[in-house]
Amino acid sequence: MAISSYHVPRKAILTTENLKAFQESETYVDIVNYIETLNESILGVKLSDDCSVSPGVDAILVVLNKVEQVAKNTPPVNNSGSRFGNPAFKTFYDKVAELAPSLHSNLPGFPHEATPEVSVYFTESWGNRTRVDYGSGMELNFLCWLFCLQRLGVVQESDHTALVVRVFWRYVQVMRVLQSSYWLEPAGSHGVWGLDDYHFLPFLFGSAQLRGIVPNKIIRQLHNESVGHKYIRPKSIHDADVVEEYSKYYMYLACIKFINSIKTASLRWHSPMLDDISGVKTWEKVNSGMIKMYLAEVLGKLPVVQHFLFGSILPFPGGLPPQSQNGEQDAHSGPGHGERGGPDGAGWGDCCGIPLPSAFGAAAESRNDRMRLQGPAIRPVPFD
Repeated sequence: MAISSYHVPRKAILTTENLKAFQESETYVDIVNYIETLNESILGVKLSDDCSVSPGVDAILVVLNKVEQVAKNTPPVNNSGSRFGNPAFKTFYDKVAELAPSLHSNLPGFPHEATPEVSVYFTESWGNRTRVDYGSGMELNFLCWLFCLQRLGVVQESDHTALVVRVFWRYVQVMRVLQSSYWLEPAGSHGVWGLDDYHFLPFLFGSAQLRGIVPNKIIRQLHNESVGHKYIRPKSIHDADVVEEYSKYYMYLACIKFINSIKTASLRWHSPMLDDISGVKTWEKVNSGMIKMYLAEVLGKLPVVQHFLFGSILPFPGGLPPQSQNGEQDAHSGPGHGERGGPDGAGWGDCCGIPLPSAFGAAAESRNDRMRLQGPAIRPVPFD
């Protein structure tokens, strides 16, 4: 994709009018089409299935491995008195931001001049430095990063399956390390806009895996055939043996296993949305419902999408508004954002609500020996 000039992406959605303009824009259509295309590329595909891995995909996986190594080399500080985000995450974030240019330089065919623009999506994929939190908005940044890499020729359409079952799933695995090591707070307190405390897309893509290849619609209607995995149904998330056995193959069940590993109460108590979805009859309906929910609850909600970053590859319709005088581009600055611990007690404002403690922090607090919970060392704890 030929672009005359690149520039550092920044926010542009400040009002409901801006949101409406975004939803009617080519950028919005591109993002939605990208999600749907990736979704279709993994129908019936297991995480363990062989798929074509191009040099571009291999290079991206190397980048993700290096990010994980940065986290392992940046251990959490002693923060046992708090259930909130560990300050060491800020050090991790700064290290990744510093490494971003060199990491991008090793991507095949990546234009050097695009680094300042594309690296912002990459850096903001790992969480917010100010709040030490993570949510579906940061997850969207990673999707935008992949979109940019495809537009720039690092990966191709033929890589779509690998981008989901290899690259995106590796990203989620690295995020689990960050979430459990640094006790990242769930971003937002008004329902979090994720299906677990942090993520949305693994459930969307995971339901596509279980949905399988859709047969001829007329034939299916004539024979009243259901669509999806031969044995696993949406209600199977309540079967511990099924979740344990198949979590290695399907993102959806892997995410359920993750939730069960840190919260011991029934899903209907701590994850009522997932519990409701388990009552749907087919994976086809779950998958189509997930896409509709993503459009409504992530791309359609101002508190989330106001943090969307626009540049030259993903432009804002009509051009970006003038930049604020202070030049702040923190994802949680601007309208609707109070100062943490401010005199008015407003927390972080309407966007982010009150800070939410990490489930990992709650887990650590519940343990009598007060040992820190780090990385994959996750223990079941009662939901509180």
